[in-house]
Amino acid sequence: MGNAPESGDEDDPDAETDGGLRAYTVRLELVDEPGELLRALAPIADNGGNLLSIHHERGNITPRGHIPVEVDLECPPDRFDDVVEGLRDAGVNIIQAGAEHYGEAISVVLVGNLVETDLSNTLSRIEDEADAVVQDLSLAAPEGTNGISSARARLAIDSGRSGDVLAAIRSIGTDKDLTVVEPLLGGEA
Repeated sequence: MGNAPESGDEDDPDAETDGGLRAYTVRLELVDEPGELLRALAPIADNGGNLLSIHHERGNITPRGHIPVEVDLECPPDRFDDVVEGLRDAGVNIIQAGAEHYGEAISVVLVGNLVETDLSNTLSRIEDEADAVVQDLSLAAPEGTNGISSARARLAIDSGRSGDVLAAIRSIGTDKDLTVVEPLLGGEA
């Protein structure tokens, strides 16, 4: 077909720039400190990504007290995983990588001594062990931070993984002596 590189030309430097670019969105979570945005952007360029736009939401704070940043970039499809890995290697917290990464949202309620059992650690474990992203968190502590409290967490997850995600959250709840109130799955609300 015309001038398109033939199969097997992956090592041809023109193959990457001859229409082989794809746009991606990466959502990051950064600490509000000087130099953090620059530190997060370097691995993108270092791994063949080209920045298209940056949306730095300094007025918004994530549940862990960080700043959400949305980066639109383009790169050859075979380099995107390198970009993501470079970000992780640099210690950048990735909320979402690529448009299709998270296709479902679920909400769970956690009840117990949430503050005393380190809510930040609980949220980090949910993100790491359940491979979910905490998109929203509401905390109610009518007895103060030393008493029983509840938190509603809205989580972004991969489509079709709700059973695995809930099993991981139940395990975390058991470890921390928390009650997990799960959503009803399989029907419309």
